[in-house]
Amino acid sequence: MMKSKLLNSLMLVALAVPGVAMAAEAETTAHKEDKHVIPASAHTVTANVGLVSDYVWRGISQTDQSPAIQGGIDYAHSSGLYAGVWGSNVSWIIGSGAATGNAGLELDTYAGFKNSFAGDFTYDIGLIRYNYPGKYTPAAGYAKADTDEVYGAIGYKWITAKYSYGLGKFLTIPGAEGTSYFDLSASYPIAGSGFTVGAHVGKQTYKGAAAAANAAGSLTYTDYKLSVTKDIGGYVVGLAYTDTNAVAAAYTYAGRNWSRGTAVLSLNHSF
Repeated sequence: MMKSKLLNSLMLVALAVPGVAMAAEAETTAHKEDKHVIPASAHTVTANVGLVSDYVWRGISQTDQSPAIQGGIDYAHSSGLYAGVWGSNVSWIIGSGAATGNAGLELDTYAGFKNSFAGDFTYDIGLIRYNYPGKYTPAAGYAKADTDEVYGAIGYKWITAKYSYGLGKFLTIPGAEGTSYFDLSASYPIAGSGFTVGAHVGKQTYKGAAAAANAAGSLTYTDYKLSVTKDIGGYVVGLAYTDTNAVAAAYTYAGRNWSRGTAVLSLNHSF
């Protein structure tokens, strides 16, 4: 699809941005706005690039169990303000039958405010837009995939709870305002080893007009993940296992269940 174009773009980014860093948590299916750290200097620009064997988001494959090239650029201010952009190849829009044409790229933009309080507590509030550029025509009953969410999170040491709320349609489903995602994640670094172990559980709940399609609970689901990463001199190698309790028929396209349990390998690099 657009993998080669995205790879070329990421290579240009790497050459253009001198200060490149990535949060040590760097999970195999790590996603965009969760990567911000509070910088020591007033202004910090960071970037990241990676390869995953399968781009899994909220328990659902975005690439039909195929590899993805991903990367992003972030700006952060010492006050806690941040903004960024993140991209990956995807195949779910066309692969699910929700549209015809060319829609092989996800390009997200986000901004927010993150800081700490009372010692080991943190909070994070922000807005993210999931952009899916390309020339594609939604099938009957579907909409363009671009989606807006507001989110808020609170953390304590290595545990974080986060709530995301959809502001309108959700992905290709029109009239789904109020669709939400709540997740609880833990990311525990093993001191002196370079290893970080993680656990995650989240629930995607469809609301609004989507309730009609979700009458039997076919769209709403819970996802789970266990992961381990190893930082090797700036290269972060990861392995994760993800699964869901989603109704298989709701997430099966062309005979393939995109919500099934799967292992994901990843390699991320900061430079």
